[in-house]
Amino acid sequence: MSNIENFRGVISIVQTYKTRSILMGVAAFAAFVLGACSGGPGPGPSTGTADPNEVAARVNGKDIKMEEVEKAIKAQAQGAEANFSQLELASARLSALQQLIQTEVMFQKAEKEQTVPSDEEVTGEMNKRKTASNLSAEEFDRQMKAAGETEQSWRMNVKKEMSLQKLQEKITGKVESPKDSEIEAFFNGNREQFKNKRGAELGAIVIDPTNSGQGDTTTNDAEAQLRAKEVGQRALSGADFATLAREASEEFETRSRGGDWRYFSEDELKQTFGEGVAEFVMNKMQNGQIIPQALPLEGKILIVKLQRKQEKDEDLTLESPQVRPRITELLINARKNLLWQSFVAITLSEAKVENLLAKKVVE
Repeated sequence: MSNIENFRGVISIVQTYKTRSILMGVAAFAAFVLGACSGGPGPGPSTGTADPNEVAARVNGKDIKMEEVEKAIKAQAQGAEANFSQLELASARLSALQQLIQTEVMFQKAEKEQTVPSDEEVTGEMNKRKTASNLSAEEFDRQMKAAGETEQSWRMNVKKEMSLQKLQEKITGKVESPKDSEIEAFFNGNREQFKNKRGAELGAIVIDPTNSGQGDTTTNDAEAQLRAKEVGQRALSGADFATLAREASEEFETRSRGGDWRYFSEDELKQTFGEGVAEFVMNKMQNGQIIPQALPLEGKILIVKLQRKQEKDEDLTLESPQVRPRITELLINARKNLLWQSFVAITLSEAKVENLLAKKVVE
């Protein structure tokens, strides 16, 4: 069986994603699906209906209709919404709406900052993804339909993803490189991080089923599986990993670093991915190879590359190769992340948001 066939076969092992906080500070949709109504009424058939044309919220005068809220719930709950209690359904709507509000706020900011791609750019990106999927037009459309997407909605998702990615790059591009004194201070204060135990430095492309606000194209498990299959095939077929990561990773740090991720000691590999993966990486792989299986981690799907292997323990110094560049990269990315979070917080605080659905619940 080929590596690509192996990759396709393991996509199905992706587990239900865990609750986590997204960049903008709002709990992911899974939080209320798994834990809503604790101590309250148990799940049961939901009879709540909503007028699809009813306005759920306004963001700087732009309407978000209940139709969009219901679609978001359906996409993320994967059919489970049919068994929601009234209280669970109300919570689901409020949480889904909050995510839609944040996305709209940031997209409007991208429009003001002129980081929205042209129609030609969006079409080009869509065609590139269709081609890279290696699916027939019929199969691609079938999987799109299964994910609850239309050509129009997918186009808007791609447009928003590209817009926010360009906005991130524009805002975080202002960060300056650290001074030598800052690099030395970081090294002296974090010497334990520079004791290389036997292990491996891994690169990763992260596909996130949740709408994390970090340039996601996927917002549910079905979309994530389709996207991971497409990206994995391209990686295994020899596409440049750094370029692919900057294009496809749905997590800010790995995307901005061209797929560079982190170093794992052999023990950490075992704890994180299991004995089998650790043994395969340390004893059977060569530097530069792609692990021929998608690895699930904390609800995400990872396409992983072995950047380099450390065969024995080694204490590094500030003059060891890659130490200064590694510290420089760590400090720059930390500053970029802080700047982006601050920018998002300010943008949200400046927006005029009317959450009509929340008002209706209170009333």
